Amino acid sequence: MGETNQLGENPANPSTKNKGSTKAGENNQFIYPLAAMRPIEAGAAEGMERYADTTAVVIEGERVQVGLAFEKAGCGSEPHSHPNEQFNFVLQGTFRVKIGDGDEVLAPKGSLVYFPPNVIHSSVALPGEDGQFFVVKDLAHGIVGIKANKNT
Repeated sequence: MGETNQLGENPANPSTKNKGSTKAGENNQFIYPLAAMRPIEAGAAEGMERYADTTAVVIEGERVQVGLAFEKAGCGSEPHSHPNEQFNFVLQGTFRVKIGDGDEVLAPKGSLVYFPPNVIHSSVALPGEDGQFFVVKDLAHGIVGIKANKNT
């Protein structure tokens, strides 16, 4: 088990799927001050082109990862997919969301958005207010997805 700092983070924890995330329960820690912890980049795997401006504090359990994600006003994710399903609960701001072949819809504060596995989607905070959401994903894949391309 790795050493954690005062915020419960372990930047080089080999037991986590996402570099810079925190493994739940390590060192008998079970409560996490998400708003005080340092976020990691969530918009691209190492060595890949970024598809999102998102940062998030990520906590990994045995089967589920959760995060407190932050998006600057007018920023968000380009179309991408991942093999894990995802739920976003909007805490601040309004997001313009597109899932699969559906229409773009608005998800204001208090909305829960479901992203099915392997379905191309995007989410962008509207201009005028930074966005924040609580994200829940299974651990079938890391926190980042795969950018969609013109052939996808």
